[in-house]
Amino acid sequence: MQMQLILDYVQSSATLKFALRAVHEGLLMRNAAVALLTAIVLAGSIAAQEQSSPTKIGSGATSLSISSSLPIERIGRDDLLGVTVYDSPELTRLVRVNSSGEIRLPMLQQPIQVSGLYPSELEDAIRSALVDEQILVDPVVTISVVEYRSRPINVVGAVRTPSTFQAAGTTTLLDAISQAGGLTDNAGAEILVSRQQVGADGKSTSLVQRVPVHGLFDAVDPSLNLKLHGGEIIRVPEAGRVYVVGNVNRPGVFPITDGSETSVLKVLALSGGLEHYTQHIAYIYRSEGSGSAKKEIPIQLKKIMDRKSSDVALLGNDILYIPEATGRKTTLTALDRMAIVGAGLGTTLLYISR
Repeated sequence: MQMQLILDYVQSSATLKFALRAVHEGLLMRNAAVALLTAIVLAGSIAAQEQSSPTKIGSGATSLSISSSLPIERIGRDDLLGVTVYDSPELTRLVRVNSSGEIRLPMLQQPIQVSGLYPSELEDAIRSALVDEQILVDPVVTISVVEYRSRPINVVGAVRTPSTFQAAGTTTLLDAISQAGGLTDNAGAEILVSRQQVGADGKSTSLVQRVPVHGLFDAVDPSLNLKLHGGEIIRVPEAGRVYVVGNVNRPGVFPITDGSETSVLKVLALSGGLEHYTQHIAYIYRSEGSGSAKKEIPIQLKKIMDRKSSDVALLGNDILYIPEATGRKTTLTALDRMAIVGAGLGTTLLYISR
């Protein structure tokens, strides 16, 4: 009775042939105890080897080993799948999802729509297709995701290493910025996250979310660390710049690090303050549109300095010109020459026209 129970246990294991061979050899030796011990040890050894081995697709010289630890996600276009149909090497293969979100298997007349399915759901779909087309009676199907390509995340702009990678598992905005090497010194105050959103009518629209850099990195609001699912484009614009020329101690280019604008008093502080004999009026030159001439905006500089007038906001690419107290304003042609300032990798020539 005990002998029969042990044989039933061995027969139910994945090492049936090896175990039965050991039992047979032990019985030939007329030593049942040795036979049973040999069978159990051999079964355990082979089972351990099978558990530690990667999944194989195919057989013989054409077999493919798959060792995938990828998280379980929905399948999408361009993903690479390992399809295993037990005891059917002609159906067992690697297959990539096409641009229509489908795969084709030999002997199946119709393609299988896989986009949006989880691997377990695709196993059921393939099993049903094989049965419906009377190819197999009761197939055993296993799906392994070998490579994800359907969830790219692009990180561009003022990052150290602009890159594209696949979202696998839980991916956040900070993960994406870290993947791109972090922000550069001239990164702006906001990060733009673009993603596609499908409406009730089935149409896809682009949704852009603005994330403040300081709030994200200072963990002021944890919800700013957006969860990414793939398909997002993350843009990090460079900080705006303000150009200060004329009667200041250190003319130059100054980045706007606090947001989309700065002010006259802030850039005067950055430029070392005013020199002596400055006129009461200064000028801001600002472009109002792409390719348009710059507009001249006079400001009451002395009243601002004497706190008799409010500070004036400066936008990105504004030029603040502080004339000397010579009784006349420098001509625009002369101002062109004054506005040659160093800007990072090269020298930028700023043209101011009427």
